Amino acid sequence: MDVIEIIRVSRDSLMGNRVRSFLTMLGVVIGVASVIMLVSIGEGARSYIGRELGNLGTNILIVVPGKTSAKGGFHPPAATTVRKLVYDDALIIKKRSRHIQDAVPLILGTSKIKYLNQSRDNSVVGITETYFEIRNLSVESGRFISASDVDSRRKVCVLGRTVKKDLFGDKNALGALVAIGDGKYRAIGVMEKKGVTLGIDFDDIVFIPTTAAQELFDTDSLFNITVKVRSATEIDAAKEDIRQILMKRHAGREDFTIMSQDEMVAVMGKILNIMTAVLAGIAAISLLVGGIGIMNIMLVSVRERTREIGIRKALGAKNRDILLQFLIESVTLSLIGGTVGILFAGLLSLVIPYFVEFLPTHLALWSVIVAFLFSAAVGIFFGVYPARKASLYDPIKALRYE
Repeated sequence: MDVIEIIRVSRDSLMGNRVRSFLTMLGVVIGVASVIMLVSIGEGARSYIGRELGNLGTNILIVVPGKTSAKGGFHPPAATTVRKLVYDDALIIKKRSRHIQDAVPLILGTSKIKYLNQSRDNSVVGITETYFEIRNLSVESGRFISASDVDSRRKVCVLGRTVKKDLFGDKNALGALVAIGDGKYRAIGVMEKKGVTLGIDFDDIVFIPTTAAQELFDTDSLFNITVKVRSATEIDAAKEDIRQILMKRHAGREDFTIMSQDEMVAVMGKILNIMTAVLAGIAAISLLVGGIGIMNIMLVSVRERTREIGIRKALGAKNRDILLQFLIESVTLSLIGGTVGILFAGLLSLVIPYFVEFLPTHLALWSVIVAFLFSAAVGIFFGVYPARKASLYDPIKALRYE
């Protein structure tokens, strides 16, 4: 028999048992789709993090109190620091390093915000005048906090969109006196809608001058220093400058951590890679289970078609022809299952972001190729044993099989 004839016989056999063929392929479809989707979600999350950090400004370094490894995560608790970061640390970093464009001392706290009979507990962030620029933030109306506001410890505030809407509704907030803690702050601006970025809702924040935040929270300890480096090529030099400057001020102790956004992306990327690999591995197990299903069905098929095998051998078919026929059937099942799984995963990767906003996807070509080749390998691996068993049947015994 030539190969074309063997393929035709295999096709007729699969088409003759459509329901069984479909159910056999289902395991491979689910396995391939699961592998591709999990990789797609992992890749999407990685792209999302990089994009979101990019929206919050480029060439940014974050200096936080406490020493921790760049591989260990984010801000350590300020209480564990030997020496806290203070306002002057930011001023001296900016003054002494030629690689640094700006350094913003940032204070973070929570306070009750009230206007007339409307009130809410809110995040309050103390910043200086350049924070909006280096974080790519804009005001919808009014103005930003100015250097004069910071220097004069002026009690002014810029409201996030959600805060403004909750306190003022559709009324104009500019010029109104808003109670923050025990003080009255004049609203000088309303932020343009920014939404949630990396879990931070910028529409739900009230910005005030850092100097005013020191009085509000009765502290001179900073949450972090946000540093803008002049260019991407100067980031390493800027980090070294900051390290040397702060160590001199902290009695030679490196009790602070400097992190770049690239390092944050790298840390998150490593975590995502591990999670993706583990989940894709679990999904691959379902693909192997699908392969076992193919083998079982092929063994059943071989037993049911024993007399057919005997007749074909009696008519001149060789062992090689029988082996090739059953192997083609198993590989065909796995390849069709793999193709359907790829199409299904592609459809899901397009649909999911529309319904689940926080779950971005990015279909990776390499995952499609690997999943397809893996499904083909599964078809070959689990199809060899039934095919070989069929090919070794004695034609006389096969013809007598009931």
